[in-house]
Amino acid sequence: MALMSVADALSRVLDGVEPLPPERVPLNEAQGRVLAADVAALRTQPPADVSAMDGYAARAADVSSVPATLKLIGEVAAGHPFDGEVGAGETARIFTGGVVPPGADTIVIQENTTREGNSVFVTTSSAPGRHIRRAGLDFATGQTLLGKGRRLTDRDVMLAAAMNHPAVPVHRRPRVAVLGTGDELVAPGTTPGPGEIVYSNGFALMGLARAEGAEVIDLGIVADRIEETIVAIRRGREAGADILLTSGGASVGDYDLVQQALAAEGLKLSFWRVALRPGRPMMHGRLGAMHVLGLPGNPVSAYVCAFLFLVPLLRRLAGRADLEAKSESAVLGCDLPQNDERADYLRATLASGTDGVLVVTPVPVQDSSMMAALAKADCLLVRAPHAPAAKAGSRCAILKLTPAF
Repeated sequence: MALMSVADALSRVLDGVEPLPPERVPLNEAQGRVLAADVAALRTQPPADVSAMDGYAARAADVSSVPATLKLIGEVAAGHPFDGEVGAGETARIFTGGVVPPGADTIVIQENTTREGNSVFVTTSSAPGRHIRRAGLDFATGQTLLGKGRRLTDRDVMLAAAMNHPAVPVHRRPRVAVLGTGDELVAPGTTPGPGEIVYSNGFALMGLARAEGAEVIDLGIVADRIEETIVAIRRGREAGADILLTSGGASVGDYDLVQQALAAEGLKLSFWRVALRPGRPMMHGRLGAMHVLGLPGNPVSAYVCAFLFLVPLLRRLAGRADLEAKSESAVLGCDLPQNDERADYLRATLASGTDGVLVVTPVPVQDSSMMAALAKADCLLVRAPHAPAAKAGSRCAILKLTPAF
C-alpha cells in the first residue's frame, strides 16, 4: 500500500463519523462538554430595572438642580422590592441589585449625599437612567446565547445557570481505550532489565484524550503475543470504547502483531502508511462501530500522530466543529534544508521577535525517540512534502501544542 498524504489519511479517519448521541448533564458536570443543541434563555436578566450602585432612588426632576433635599420613605435591598412609589420630593434608600421602585428614574450614589434622620441632602445632580441597569440589559427570555457545537467554558456554564438551566444537552463523551504493546516495555517505577524500556507513550496519549474531553480506558501493556493482544482488543470492545488507540506493533515486522491481531478480530483496514515524519507506520481501520488508530511505538511519532488524527476524530465524535489545530504563521529562526516526499512536523520552540512576530526554531535533533525535546517544544513546524530549502526569516506554518483547555 502506497504512502498516503496526511490530508487524505485524515479524510478517511473522519469519513462518515457522526457526533455521539446527546445526553443531559447537570451544570456542575458540563464544563468542557459540547452542546448537542442550542440553549436559549429561560428568563430575562436582569428581570427588572435594578440599581447598579448603593445610593438613593429618586426622580431625576427632583435632583436636576442641587443642592436638593429629599424625604426618605423606605429602603430597597436586593431581593426585597419596595412596596410603595417614589413621589415628588421623595427618595428610597437602595442597594446594588435592588429593584428600582415605581416613580424613580435615577440613582443618586451615596457618595453624593448626606443624611440626617429622614432627610437626604443631594449635592450632585443625577440624570434620568443614571446608575440603573435596565431589564434585559444582559439578555431576554428566548434569546439563544449558547449554540450547538460549542465546547462549554467555565464562563459558559455560569451563563447557562443565569439563563435558569439546571442541566444542558451535550454529546456523550468519546471513550478511548489505550493499549501499549511490546516485550520491551515495563511500567514506570520498576527497574528495567536488559533490553527493556519504561512505558511512557500511553500517559501522553491518555492525557491528550482527557484534555479533549474523552473518557479513558487504560488497557495497560501487552507482550508481543498475538493471543494476549487479541484478548486486550476484546477488553477494549467490551468496555464500550469508541476508539481503540494502540501504540507500537503497527508495522509489519516479525514482532509487529497488532495488525495481525486486529485482522483476526475482523478489522476493516483503511490505511497503514502515511507520508509524514514522524509517524509513517500509522494505521487506521474499523472494528464494527469501534474506530482503531494504530500508532507507531516511538513516543514522539505516537504523540504527533495522535495530535494529527486522534484529536480531530475525538472532536468530531464530541460534536465540535473546530476539528483540527489552527495553523498559524511564524518566521524561521534558522535555515532549513529541502524536504523529501513526506510532510515533516518538526518539534520547535517559539520566541517573540523584535517586531512582535513569532520566531520558530526547531530543536537541534529531531529523532522520534526524544521525549525531552517534545516536552520542550511549543509547536510543530509544518513542512510540506518536497518543500524547498528555506532561509531564516522566511514565513512558515506552525501548529501550537498548547491545548485550548
